[in-house]
Amino acid sequence: MSCIDNYNHEILLKGSFKECSDYIKKNYKNIREFNPGDEILEGVMLIGLPPIPVAYDDDFVIFPFTKPCYGSHVLRVPLNQYIKSHEKIKETGEKKGILSKLKFW
Repeated sequence: MSCIDNYNHEILLKGSFKECSDYIKKNYKNIREFNPGDEILEGVMLIGLPPIPVAYDDDFVIFPFTKPCYGSHVLRVPLNQYIKSHEKIKETGEKKGILSKLKFW
């Protein structure tokens, strides 16, 4: 299990989930929509109301991230870390459900 703190990231905005989602839609063109529970980085799953916008800009992936007890933020993670994370997910080959990813389950 990974944590967002293990990735180099920059916080672009702190606010409600709706504010974060609207910020991405307003400021970025290359957007793909994901569902809650989708794993955006290894061990980092999206939380929020679908559809959740995820943007790609220059060498970065930008997405709204909700951390319980801390609120929602728009994060910017270098694309090379995003690619490495997805290569590692593909190497394992086994797609697990959300319950298998929780430490206490």
